[in-house]
Amino acid sequence: MLAVCLDLEGVLIPEIWINVAERTGVEALRRTTRDEPDYDRLMSYRIGILDQHDIKIEDITSTIDSMEPMDGALEFLQSLESRCPSLILSDTFSQFAKPMMAKLGHPTLLCHTLVIDDSGRIEDWEIRYEDHKRKTVESLMGMNYHVIAAGDSYNDTSMLSAASAGILFRPPDNVVDEFPQFPVAMNYSELTEAIESAASDLGEHWK
Repeated sequence: MLAVCLDLEGVLIPEIWINVAERTGVEALRRTTRDEPDYDRLMSYRIGILDQHDIKIEDITSTIDSMEPMDGALEFLQSLESRCPSLILSDTFSQFAKPMMAKLGHPTLLCHTLVIDDSGRIEDWEIRYEDHKRKTVESLMGMNYHVIAAGDSYNDTSMLSAASAGILFRPPDNVVDEFPQFPVAMNYSELTEAIESAASDLGEHWK
């Protein structure tokens, strides 16, 4: 049986932190997992910037409320979900993701949680499980699923490596250069074709 696991930001929705940077004018917040492979280091950096500029959770969620899924993302996801079990595995946070999940039709999402004080200051983050994308893929495969995974950033590469087949979607050149073993899709048509091809190679019937 086949399951598909997708990253969220950069695959189905725009990068949240880049949008926050644009809305607040704090360019330092444009740094993402496309630039920094160490997620703990990246989050420590982000919280320091938020404190420096007194940016609170409501400033971020108001930005997310104004965002929309990437063009064609909803239709792609709906088509995928009609064919096989599909999970979104993300290093975002539940407080960020909730408004966007409604716009994507409430797909299944596994992600992390923020620690927020009474003033709305983000003071810490709680990782659901270390390297949870990879562990989820491995758990599915342990249940006799073939897993096809797609993502765009450094923090997706362990998931792609663990999967039966991994696909990079609109990745930056630095990720492509470091992980040339993964095929690259630049739009949802190409991603669908790459998933279909991987499913066929795995002997899975693609309805």
